[in-house]
Amino acid sequence: MSGPILHVDMDAFFASVTLLERPELRGRPVIIGGGTRGVVLSATYEARAFGVHSAMPLARARRLCPPAVVLPPERHRYQEVSNRVMAILREVTPLVAPLSVDEAFLDVAGSRRLFGTPVEVARLIRARVLAEEGLTCSVGVAPTMFVAKIASTRSKPDGLLVVPADAVLTFLHPLPTSALWGVGRATEAALDRLGLRTIGDIADCPLPTLQRALGQAAGAHLNALAHGRDERGVDPGSTEVSISAEHTLPVDSADESALARELLRLSGQVARRLRDRGRVARTVGVKIRLADFTTLTRARTLREPTDVSQEIYRGALELFHEAGLAGKAVRLVGVRAANLADAGGAGHQLAFDERPVGWSQLDRATDAAGRRFGVGSIGPASLLPRQPRRPGPT
Repeated sequence: MSGPILHVDMDAFFASVTLLERPELRGRPVIIGGGTRGVVLSATYEARAFGVHSAMPLARARRLCPPAVVLPPERHRYQEVSNRVMAILREVTPLVAPLSVDEAFLDVAGSRRLFGTPVEVARLIRARVLAEEGLTCSVGVAPTMFVAKIASTRSKPDGLLVVPADAVLTFLHPLPTSALWGVGRATEAALDRLGLRTIGDIADCPLPTLQRALGQAAGAHLNALAHGRDERGVDPGSTEVSISAEHTLPVDSADESALARELLRLSGQVARRLRDRGRVARTVGVKIRLADFTTLTRARTLREPTDVSQEIYRGALELFHEAGLAGKAVRLVGVRAANLADAGGAGHQLAFDERPVGWSQLDRATDAAGRRFGVGSIGPASLLPRQPRRPGPT
């Protein structure tokens, strides 16, 4: 194989980590999620057999799978286990690009002399993760990143699937269009209107037709993938593509001032994580889920990259207002920073009337106070709990 790339994907990671300390629940349907209004974070394959999947409203998951045991997430444990798994991967090759806490790409071209063929490397990884962490993972082996990712998905759970270079198109073309990166519900519907239901259909479709339906960039991207072309390489320095925070409200709300406060709080969380990682964002986005579970996303490219809470909040609030949701009950809101870059490499041009000291310095003072007294010890006054107003003297 040329350019051997592995995609390692942990099986039902959050649920599997939780079950390490609850072995009596093995073989039973288990759902990881929080609160009666939350969503499913993970589910065992026994629960998935009932139709439960991640991001599903927890109330619906309970209806689909009444015998399920619902457990709260343990995010600190997931991160600890993830760190150890990623360390195993980096002992095989330094070219590891995590996509999230439970999956990563590896370029193993330089690992042949020490560890053997890509298939032998994949078997070694699976054996070590099972022996050292008690967890299973699925691995796809292919010449390109996107084919390796599809292969790992098709081998789940606890599987290994190899797609040789001369078999890529035979593997891809019978698969549904939704298997491709970048094909969500809207794109899938647009492809379906053209009569394109498989990846092979996309490959056979003239490029101008795709571009008229999807746009120049999206059409060209899907055309290339459908022909097995993916020029990206595994880059350990660009693993984190976005940072986000979201919250399901205790009750559905159409109160714009309350929703704005929640956007402010989430913007502060995202900005703090950017600063902690030494990153800045060129794009700000919002996610809004209505009471009927309709989900909207909006994004905007900023004039300059930023890690400043108020600038991220300003962009998020404008996007929220532009969505035209006045009077509509909202269930969940989220803020996302994307198109990341190193903070050290991003310059800042002061506007004519802008002071060199401002929100950025305030954020850093707040960070210092948080490290000393705890996160949240200092923050915007508008986020303080609101006390009921007492009637004054008449």
